[in-house]
Amino acid sequence: MRNMMSEEDGHLLMVYDDLSEQRSLSLDDTSSNEESPDETRLSLEFTNDAFPYMGQRFVSHDAGYEFYSEFAKRCGFSIRRHRTEGKDGVGKGLTRRYFVCHRAGNTPVKTSNEYKPQRNRKSSRCGCQAYMRISKTTELGTPEWRVTGFSNHHNHELLEQNQVRFLPAYRTISDTDKSRILMFAKTGISVQQMMRLMELEKCVEPGYLPFTEKDVRNLLQSFRKLDPEEESVDLLKTCRSIKQKDPNFKFEYTLDAYNKLENIAWSYASSIQSYEIFGDAVVFDTTHRLTAFDMPVGIWVGINNYGMPCFFGCALLHEETLSTLSWALKAFLGFMNGKAPQTILTDQNMCLKEAIAQVLPTTKHALCMWMIVGKFSSWFNALLGERYNEWKAEFHRLYNVESTEDFEIGWRDMVNSYGLQNNRHVFNLYASRTHWALSYLRSHFLGGMTAAGHSKAISAFIQRFLSTQTRLAHFVEQVAVTVDFKDRAAEQQTMQQNLQNLPLKTGAPMEAHAASVFTPYAFSKLQEQLVLAAHYASFQMEDCFFVRHHTKLDGGRKVYWVPREGIISCSCHHFEFSGILCRHALRVLSTANCFQIPDRYLPVRWRRISSSPAKLLQNSSNDHGERMQYLQNLVSTLINESAKSKERIDLATEQLSILLSRIREQPVPPNGASDFTSDII
Repeated sequence: MRNMMSEEDGHLLMVYDDLSEQRSLSLDDTSSNEESPDETRLSLEFTNDAFPYMGQRFVSHDAGYEFYSEFAKRCGFSIRRHRTEGKDGVGKGLTRRYFVCHRAGNTPVKTSNEYKPQRNRKSSRCGCQAYMRISKTTELGTPEWRVTGFSNHHNHELLEQNQVRFLPAYRTISDTDKSRILMFAKTGISVQQMMRLMELEKCVEPGYLPFTEKDVRNLLQSFRKLDPEEESVDLLKTCRSIKQKDPNFKFEYTLDAYNKLENIAWSYASSIQSYEIFGDAVVFDTTHRLTAFDMPVGIWVGINNYGMPCFFGCALLHEETLSTLSWALKAFLGFMNGKAPQTILTDQNMCLKEAIAQVLPTTKHALCMWMIVGKFSSWFNALLGERYNEWKAEFHRLYNVESTEDFEIGWRDMVNSYGLQNNRHVFNLYASRTHWALSYLRSHFLGGMTAAGHSKAISAFIQRFLSTQTRLAHFVEQVAVTVDFKDRAAEQQTMQQNLQNLPLKTGAPMEAHAASVFTPYAFSKLQEQLVLAAHYASFQMEDCFFVRHHTKLDGGRKVYWVPREGIISCSCHHFEFSGILCRHALRVLSTANCFQIPDRYLPVRWRRISSSPAKLLQNSSNDHGERMQYLQNLVSTLINESAKSKERIDLATEQLSILLSRIREQPVPPNGASDFTSDII
């Protein structure tokens, strides 16, 4: 044994070797002779049972590796298996093993290949000489492994304990954690959220899990590197399995000339039910890809009566061509029993524009601004430099003007001031705004789809199940989990909104009437218009009313009102745009002493509709608290509606007496109602 101090880094150097062999400590020693280790354990003031010593015995070479690995971790480095002598099943078998510091050796020189790009990554290897050698001996017929060589001489600084855990050798993901991560991946949450959840579950401080975000991403990536053909077969098996469990689940697919999966589209039962009510305006987002499989993704989403995103369907496509996009639209129509949306919003995909014209000739096609804005950075950031944010803000203001003439004038000035006269993206933006202007007068309920808040909500909803892609076969289930999670969250928000008291701001009878019919979200939009209506004056003309702001002497809107037929329309077309009457029309109705909004201007898509009582009762996994909360919501609505007249009170009292008698006839479990009440206390 040699005991010395390194002048370079101040580390204690310990070198042990079997003196009976009289050999060099070089790791290049290839001798395979048996050794006679000195079994005397060296005693030093810093040595304990956890320190390697000559003659130390292990039942197997793996046990020796584990021991040395634990020792290295405490010292501030990690190890790797370096060299073996002998071979299992040949002669004496495996006779000697070397374990070395992870920084041992030098980086091999890579041969350059001009046709293959090189990854110029820095290596941590620096020729470190620290090692442990173990050799196999047989005494009394029992094989064992003994330490026959050891050096703790490092030519690099060792890591502190709070740093050593980041070495790859000590970053491990257990099988239990792997299962947990894959389950999280199916829900669509981000890797950062996974890490935080597992830290909370394991009660560890942030950053102290035995693995890092990079390890989790690598794990998820490993599940993507699978045979695409096998993945496609598994995907079809998954869809057929879901179909067996739920006959209302729908999917369509096509095969290529080699009988391999080419395109597939699907929709869930709950999505088809939602589309029946909220399918008037649909966003068809084709701007995303499954990067793991290089497949374009088409997603149909909408907005429900509470202003929250709802999922309608999804498609995985081989490529974005006219034929594949047309097939996807036809498949979607088939899922929805041939019912086409009144309006569909997309990005500037020319193939998609042509496909919509062919497959959905009666549907109004408009461009979704937030899909286009997402591309601004790549289009204009480098070109405009410091003026990019200024230009983007100015464009937003200009895009939202209602007058086509004002837009054209402002656009011309803006293009000239920023020197973008010949930019093709600028030309496409002008075309998209013109297309939007033409669709503006004829579109249906686009206001709910184009608002900034809704665009962000829809985008976040889509990213939820695209952010963590695992196996292709699991993607349909992953989307289903995300949709179900969103549906449950929407039901909870719906109940919370319905239990809230809606404050009336104007005291007008129309406001109270709207509050009893509309959802809180839709009512808040109408209430905004009612409050603004008080600032407008109306003047009756020969065939219409002229409405303008009280501070303006010119301008204004024309409102046409036919009392006998209950028809009212405004030149601003706000109702056609959002499904909510505008301030101009509300001002005329108020002037004409209307105390209720005409029924045709209370569209079904904005009315209070039970979120999904059938689903609530069919799903036995829902707890009693959720059912009781829903029942309380029904009772509250019943009381509010009954209190509006004596006749309603009499009818409600009569029917409730009958219902209560029928309920009392139902058998009660032996444990009584305690199980129910315990859930809501």
